[in-house]
Amino acid sequence: MTRTSLLAAIAAALILSGCAARTSLTDLYGSPAPVTAAQRTIVITPATRYVNVEGGEIIRFVVGDKEFGWNFNNAMSVSSFSLNEVAPAGLLNQPVRAYVSPDPKYMGGGDGPDI
Repeated sequence: MTRTSLLAAIAAALILSGCAARTSLTDLYGSPAPVTAAQRTIVITPATRYVNVEGGEIIRFVVGDKEFGWNFNNAMSVSSFSLNEVAPAGLLNQPVRAYVSPDPKYMGGGDGPDI
């Protein structure tokens, strides 16, 4: 392998690992969902700076005359993230932070079987 082809292979690996890292970070936040599957609706106005959601919830976000759905089915415990990262491009005109409380089905409390 020549030095040039080795450098090209290293550059390609770094680019691909960066793409994979971006995908896995977004996966931590949940996944897109149809608005018809939403359990509740949150209206985002120009004054909205944050929203409170619960892990496992499917939320319909309404911004003016547009909307999108998000399933907060994050497998990892993420306490907050910028909703702008997952909203459709150009939908949010200001930063909006999503504060995610833990999914109650994964919390202790005696509701589930003892392991």
